[in-house]
Amino acid sequence: MASVSPPAASTQPTLPSGLAVFKTIPYAFMLPEIICGMWVWILVAATSVSFPLLQGWVMYVSLSSCLISLLLLLSYIFGFHKNSENWKVLDTLYHGATAILYMSAAVLQANATIRSESELNSSPYYQLNSAASFFAFITTFLYILHAFSHYYQ
Repeated sequence: MASVSPPAASTQPTLPSGLAVFKTIPYAFMLPEIICGMWVWILVAATSVSFPLLQGWVMYVSLSSCLISLLLLLSYIFGFHKNSENWKVLDTLYHGATAILYMSAAVLQANATIRSESELNSSPYYQLNSAASFFAFITTFLYILHAFSHYYQ
């Protein structure tokens, strides 16, 4: 009589779907990335946008990253990944590239904040620019954490 051994358990972790996305690192970073990114473009849009070249790039990066991250989060929630290993690569590459773009946007927003400090009657705009700079650096940090946390799993 031949014995049949049970199938070997897969050591490869599965990608989360549904609400498990919010409980699994690095995917739990996605909602804070979206929220902080929304704060960046809301705060920049609330200023007078005195430096359109600088703050235009900040708006482009924050708005496009927010929308793409939202689409990626929804695709994880609805399980479009079908547990494919390619999604981990896509996720890591997207978050790594976005971290670099967000770092450039955060530095440009900090520059716009410093330049707005010297303008007359700019106190509310300076405070809005300061808050936008703060959230831009926080968002950059979240994207970096997300990109590198795949390596530590």
